[in-house]
Amino acid sequence: MRTVISVWIAEHPLPDYLGPIRRMADDFEAAHPGLRIELTGHGFRELPAEVARAAGRGEPPDLAEYYATATRLALDTRSRSGAPLFVPIERAVGGRAEILGEPVVLADLEPAVRGHYTYQGELVAAPATATTAVLLSNATLLRAAGIDAPPATWEELERACAAVRALPGGPSHGVSWANHGWLFQQAVAGQGGLLADHGNGRSGRAGRVDLASKELLAYVTWWRRLHAEGHYLRAGEPGDWGPSLGAFGEQRVAFTIVSSVVAGMIAEHGRAAGFEVTASPLPHNESLPRAGHLVSGQALWLTDGLPAERRDGALAFVQHLLSAGNAAQWHRAAGFLPVTRAAAGLLEGEGWFDRHPVHRAATAQLRAADGSPAALGAVLGDFAGIQDLMTGAMARVLDGADPDDCFAEASRRAQGLLDAYNADCLGGRTPQRLSVG
Repeated sequence: MRTVISVWIAEHPLPDYLGPIRRMADDFEAAHPGLRIELTGHGFRELPAEVARAAGRGEPPDLAEYYATATRLALDTRSRSGAPLFVPIERAVGGRAEILGEPVVLADLEPAVRGHYTYQGELVAAPATATTAVLLSNATLLRAAGIDAPPATWEELERACAAVRALPGGPSHGVSWANHGWLFQQAVAGQGGLLADHGNGRSGRAGRVDLASKELLAYVTWWRRLHAEGHYLRAGEPGDWGPSLGAFGEQRVAFTIVSSVVAGMIAEHGRAAGFEVTASPLPHNESLPRAGHLVSGQALWLTDGLPAERRDGALAFVQHLLSAGNAAQWHRAAGFLPVTRAAAGLLEGEGWFDRHPVHRAATAQLRAADGSPAALGAVLGDFAGIQDLMTGAMARVLDGADPDDCFAEASRRAQGLLDAYNADCLGGRTPQRLSVG
């Protein structure tokens, strides 16, 4: 009789998203005839609430994959006994070099990826899926405007926008990006700023949140200026990526900011439409040292208290997913970052990045980060609600409201959300607010 390992994957609306993971699970089962991987997909926004309900019934999955901004939710989700549902994965591995014959590869995770899921000095979850934000440029338009390289700073982007707009028949605007909370996080991190106390919520539970820091307001002020000068195209409602990507694909702008996972698809679209797309690290504020930019994506969390055979089966499956060959295949299949150095080296050695240079920028950007709490990003309760306050405030700024007033109010309201979330966690309770954004 085989031991069943239940694995809940946070699913995204991409073609055949679970297909490559199912094939990896089949290969694992073939190598481990006594184990069966029961793989179930759940929408990434719904998964934390599904896990909480299952834990309340005493039936949680053995492995559950949480979205990056839901890290605090995973830490705060409780079993029926009131104890933390998940055990830090590094603690469960216990220093072993292999598990059921599968080499342990957690130490080979790209440092920025590993750091993002490190809490109080311990790797708490295993990230198999990672992405970061990059700048995409219409290289054809840039060459026509006499620009040799993608802009690396805010000032350079501003000048490049002016140059491409000045071309005969040039685009009406220079750049467009989504009004999305993740991009505020990237901008603050890049300047070395923090969103929360206790080391951005990494050395302990965040008790204070700041949406009116000098770093965040510098970004907001620069963004407002781009908009006022006609360089920034405001497309779509807060949280909606589609209109800005559409504007780039239709060459109504020369630049956009995207998740690295879609960079390859957009480059293919550009090629079909007759223009070259390049990817580069996010432009940074030239007046401050650059700390680096954080990852997003998802990580697998291990349920505590499993019988030894299920615990080790789950841990072995995680190592299988993170093996160089599988991590490289996940990158090729879905566009996510190669999460280990071995996977990136394998892709480099086979010439993948030479054939698909648009994928280089994301890994290069993460490797340039300084590993500080700023660059690793915040761990916050009710992050979804806090992000909504950022995007709502920015919408008002683009409508003409004062940035200082809007973000001071957003910061006050965010503190209220965080206080309510933290209070809800007292006494060993899973928080009621389980939204993901």
